[in-house]
Amino acid sequence: MAEAIALAATHLGQTSTNPSVGCVIVRDGEIVGRGVTAKSGRPHAETQALAEAGERARGATAYVTLEPCSHHGKTPPCADALIVAGVSRVVVAVTDPDARVSGNGIRMLREAGITVETGLMEEAARRGLAAYLTRQTKGRAHVILKLAVSKDGMLGRRGEGQIRITGRQSREAVQHLRAESDAILVGIGTALADDPELTCRLPGLEGRSPVRLVLDRLLLLPLTSKLVHTAEKVPVVAVVSPDETLRDEAWLERRADLEKAGVEIVEAGTFLDLLRQLAVRGISSLMVEGGAHVAEEFLKAGLVDRIWLFEGTVTVGEAGVPSPIMPGHVPGGFELVSDETIGEDRLTIFERME
Repeated sequence: MAEAIALAATHLGQTSTNPSVGCVIVRDGEIVGRGVTAKSGRPHAETQALAEAGERARGATAYVTLEPCSHHGKTPPCADALIVAGVSRVVVAVTDPDARVSGNGIRMLREAGITVETGLMEEAARRGLAAYLTRQTKGRAHVILKLAVSKDGMLGRRGEGQIRITGRQSREAVQHLRAESDAILVGIGTALADDPELTCRLPGLEGRSPVRLVLDRLLLLPLTSKLVHTAEKVPVVAVVSPDETLRDEAWLERRADLEKAGVEIVEAGTFLDLLRQLAVRGISSLMVEGGAHVAEEFLKAGLVDRIWLFEGTVTVGEAGVPSPIMPGHVPGGFELVSDETIGEDRLTIFERME
């Protein structure tokens, strides 16, 4: 199952509306087939693992991170494929909350005489499936808040735009997190101060950049910004308020200019409204990267599911922008799930307790 979970992690953020699932087929103590949900969302992990195993799947055990699907969509059910292949046992980490499946895949397998076991390494599998599970159970995108905090508890320095707080290894970890996320969000203050591109810049992963969102109710995003200049390559969404009183003639002109440049305009009255709209579009995970006010507002709204807190060795000093979170001072309702050293920095990851 650990191998299946690791396989699933390789396609996080690339499987569209489908979750990234891993499947490993074992016969006589040997792995004979491996599969992970394809980057387009199909084919599914089970069918790929079965194809690799071939006749060796008969009488074998299949380890799957998520319950095999039982409904007919664009492809036949994976439960049927496992039955036809003649596997004798299926071990499932997480039962699928999708109403079209939700126990039906397990029932189909058992009715076919296949031994089914559930719950193996469930906690670890749930972490990898967290975005999909949040979208299915809560009807909204899963939110990961990323903060890089200086030694004296600051996110940056006022008036200086982006300053370097963490080292190379931490910055690479952030790039990997971007590659695994469906979308990334910043406030207009961060967009104006830092002029970020918000793409994935790791060699070989450039094509895995997330959809980029800016909270920009007054549409102040400059046409000369890096975000607008790259909007035709990687989608950019400006999130505006539905309040009609904010829309004067200049606002309407800016909207027309941004749309002409390839920026999509989306209305959302609240963060929850935005997260629900993202879920409808098939966006399961949202990485919130800045700034301090946006982070604080998401926390106040109770919409942060996971926190990645990087602590650097740099001291910002006067005119620093305080972080809403510090190691050892995390809002109630979160539990520590990881604490590690990355280069000279420290990374602590917290998850919201259900």
